[in-house]
Amino acid sequence: MEKHLEGNDFFVGGRYSLADIALYAYTHVADEGGFDLDGFPAVLAWLERVSSQPGYIPITQGWT
Repeated sequence: MEKHLEGNDFFVGGRYSLADIALYAYTHVADEGGFDLDGFPAVLAWLERVSSQPGYIPITQGWT
């Protein structure tokens, strides 16, 4: 992921797509599985790009 995202904003065709949504689902909670993403700046930047997309809804929204 890091290598690809070093030269691309998103995973397919240079634009936000279903591929980004699918990969985001697990990647954004990698720390919960013991994976530290601090050494992957391109992945962290991509996570920010995905979460800033119009219509983005955090998984915990509405949970009490």
